[in-house]
Amino acid sequence: MDISAKLKSMGVKTVYSYIDRDPRNNIPKVLEWLEKHDDNNSVTSQVKAIQSAITDSDNNWSQLLYSLWTDIDDVQRKKLINNVVINGSMIGTHIQKETGHKYDCNVPWAILMDPTSACNLHCIGCWAAEYGNKLNLSFEQLDDIICQGKKHGTYIYIYSGGEPLVRKKDIIRLCEKHQDCAFLAFTNGTLIDDEFADETLRVGNFVPAISIEGFEEATDSRRGSGTYRSVIEAMERLKERKLFFGISCCYTSKNTEVIGSEEYIDSMIDMGAKFAWLFTYMPIGADAVPELLATAEQREFMYWQIRKFRKEKPIFTMDFWNDGEFVGGCIAGGRSYLHINANGDIEPCAFVHYSDSNIKDKTLIEAYQSPLFQQYKANQPFNSNMLRPCPILDNPGRLTDMVEKSNAYSTDMASPEEACDYCDKCVYVAERWAPVADRLWNENMREAACAKSDSIKNK
Repeated sequence: MDISAKLKSMGVKTVYSYIDRDPRNNIPKVLEWLEKHDDNNSVTSQVKAIQSAITDSDNNWSQLLYSLWTDIDDVQRKKLINNVVINGSMIGTHIQKETGHKYDCNVPWAILMDPTSACNLHCIGCWAAEYGNKLNLSFEQLDDIICQGKKHGTYIYIYSGGEPLVRKKDIIRLCEKHQDCAFLAFTNGTLIDDEFADETLRVGNFVPAISIEGFEEATDSRRGSGTYRSVIEAMERLKERKLFFGISCCYTSKNTEVIGSEEYIDSMIDMGAKFAWLFTYMPIGADAVPELLATAEQREFMYWQIRKFRKEKPIFTMDFWNDGEFVGGCIAGGRSYLHINANGDIEPCAFVHYSDSNIKDKTLIEAYQSPLFQQYKANQPFNSNMLRPCPILDNPGRLTDMVEKSNAYSTDMASPEEACDYCDKCVYVAERWAPVADRLWNENMREAACAKSDSIKNK
């Protein structure tokens, strides 16, 4: 570990320990200290904004921040802060940059992997269902991925599938073995029983992001009768044990107005969710339903609603398409994350089922250096407008070009499709989103220019 990173991590642990004793009194004191010693005015503006928020008891960010002490188990909160903030970001990011420079490749902040292709549900339009239930990564393979990843600075591991909790005993074993990592799972939530909730509390470094499609009718129509009630019961178990959890929402042409409604987001906050990951439907595989693609109008609706919620609701929200402006466009291809499916194929993204590497015969570094991942590295961002970040949904043809140049193969076991056929299903919505995204982006640029001008005048 770099000595400066180690000293910084020790400092953060000391500050956290101080805050943890009395957060309402000590967080303001830490901010006052930062402002007083900010000789170069590098953080003063951010500190003042945070101070303004946390001193207002009605402010949504103040409510969310302090709820981490009132609503979340003390041991889990401390462990997640240590593993995400210190290991995952402060220490891990430094190692990732060093490794990336050494091997001339992207090194991800997080690795998304599928323990199994099996699922206890069969949701309409779900790409995971295409794989069937015969693919699994063994405990030893999952463990090896994590061990390799930690050497390169990756301390965040996310499970998808299939339904990852089909393998919940192995997931708990991995949490136990790698106590310095944070684990999250995209799960339908129906397998979170009392025993698993107790185990989650015991290990402390596992967080579920529960997939839910809206209210009961919308959820059950896509996921099966009784699913909504089962999910709500899982949330009640987690909240009762003061466990940190969130929701994962896929918005489509059929449910966007519900997913983006205040009524829905308020109900999830009441259930105890602290974050919401939002995705838009992608037409993967031969059985895809392109009609479920959100329209340009619906995508803009979500753009404004999420920004409104960030000003008003005590929940952290992120839209992985509409928030491209905050992360510099597409984060796939190892730039921030990658995906390893249940067959071991190392894919640039969970929505990109093409690969030229498999974990069974390549190391992670060899995969990061592979032609497909190098194509991502060379081509990102895929558009100068960060509201059009995706090489499939927003820039059809870009994925096709990268797949062809790298000689990548389709990883879809049930119905392989050419990259051009996949991208072609997105042309219609991409053409209609482009003028909307360009208008929003130009408005953002004008606002940013005005803010910079005002800042210069005020100095």
